[in-house]
Amino acid sequence: MDLNKIKLLINTVKYLKPIQVKYRIFYFFRNRFFKKKYVKKLRIEVNPLVWENTISRNYSFLGKQKFEFLNIPHQFENEIDWNCNIYGKLWTYNLNYFDFLNQENIQKEEGVLLINNYIENANLSKDGLEPYPTSLRCINWIKFLSENKINDYEINQYIYNQYHNLLHNLEYHLLANHLLENGFSLLFGAYFFQDKNLLQKSKEIISKELKDQILDDGGHFELSPMYHQIILFGVLDCIKLMKLNDWKDDNLLKLLKYTASKMMSWLKEVTFDNGNIPMVNDSSFDISCSTKELLNYGEELDLSKTKIQLSDSGYRMIKNKNFELFIDIGQVGASYQPGHVHSDTFNFILNINNQPIIVDTGTSTYEKNQLRQKERSTSSHNTVQVGDFEQTEVWGGFRVAKRAKIVFLNESDGIEATHDGYKNKGILHTRNFSYDKRQIIINDKISKSTNNNSTAYFHLHDSITKPIIDGSKVKLSDNQIVLDFSGQTNIKIETYNLAKGFNITKKAYKILIKFDQNLQTNIYL
Repeated sequence: MDLNKIKLLINTVKYLKPIQVKYRIFYFFRNRFFKKKYVKKLRIEVNPLVWENTISRNYSFLGKQKFEFLNIPHQFENEIDWNCNIYGKLWTYNLNYFDFLNQENIQKEEGVLLINNYIENANLSKDGLEPYPTSLRCINWIKFLSENKINDYEINQYIYNQYHNLLHNLEYHLLANHLLENGFSLLFGAYFFQDKNLLQKSKEIISKELKDQILDDGGHFELSPMYHQIILFGVLDCIKLMKLNDWKDDNLLKLLKYTASKMMSWLKEVTFDNGNIPMVNDSSFDISCSTKELLNYGEELDLSKTKIQLSDSGYRMIKNKNFELFIDIGQVGASYQPGHVHSDTFNFILNINNQPIIVDTGTSTYEKNQLRQKERSTSSHNTVQVGDFEQTEVWGGFRVAKRAKIVFLNESDGIEATHDGYKNKGILHTRNFSYDKRQIIINDKISKSTNNNSTAYFHLHDSITKPIIDGSKVKLSDNQIVLDFSGQTNIKIETYNLAKGFNITKKAYKILIKFDQNLQTNIYL
């Protein structure tokens, strides 16, 4: 291993919590030398819960052993291969989640056949038996069985054993959204089996993790609006579970309601008027429930939402009748689990008259390849890169080493912040946003000369035709929008691949502005 690799690893591992290190070591040795299945005889009568889905899942089971996940369809000709990995691990995970049991058009008999097929082939399963897909699958099975009033001893026994395996494989080595999903699932299992041990562990996890993971302004600390939606859906489901099934009602329900209200308020604040969330960090289209669906779900559960001020999530949304400007001035989060982080400090997104103009390039893959690395890099975001250095060292698909830190923030007159992502080069980057009804001004300042080797990136939506360069101006003719650059030394128009969902990209244009230390960008609407 070379010295640079060692430094990268040290700068990654040093942020881990002791509990993550402990369980990584423990699981490593136990699963190689002492791994076993945890089987416990189900000795109680299990009755389906009271349940009716509020939000139906996307159509992913198309009938006759055909599935579509992440915009990739696949027809199984003979037996369903629950380990099918030809499209990557995330596709396999989705197959094992069993979200399709809760889509609108599935028949009761079809669902039961799919569950039994999975159980019959369980000994062959690999990725699907990991704690995260196990957690989601058990929730989906319990919802389906309860809504359809199915009471099948063999299925119940299998779910019971899955929960006892989960109890011994909780994702303390990862924490963050994975452990929280483990907790949500244990709560469903606790209510389904009337099991006090499952309840105790679920309450322990959910109570601690919600307090740790949900920030003061209501945002989820991994700073992905998509994962925020996913976690909020889990919280709302848990509230509904406890309200419909009167078994153990205590302070956990109060915490869930309080948390959901905060999360709904944050989500409403950052969602564009066209209904889309900002596709920042690991976010993608058509994965989570929409903001509208989640807010309606919250209203059904009689949850209130209030106007909140964005703060410690590091995101800001400026709205008037002409534009919506989303800005990232936050720290890298979560520090000990930044797997969904991109190198995007001072990134921004601009919608004008409800139309996306300057966009985040998005996420189209979780595979550990060059595309994944590119989509997480500084140059794939609407910010400034000095030379070919990254603000934040993203690597290995889901790892982060050196991180840019916000070292100055002033919001008294516009928004101005400074980050130290290039401190190894003795450089600080300051960006200032100011605006009125018809104009947005962005001032970038690099603390020392870069020999004209600083580049500001502006990624345009795929609906915009090729921009026209006119001196220091770039004209977006279709929208009568002009970007005027003062301090630039070179302007280029290039193409890039805009993620329109997982495994879907479309060619779009980006503007590259070379400058030395100071650049002023005036966006005239």
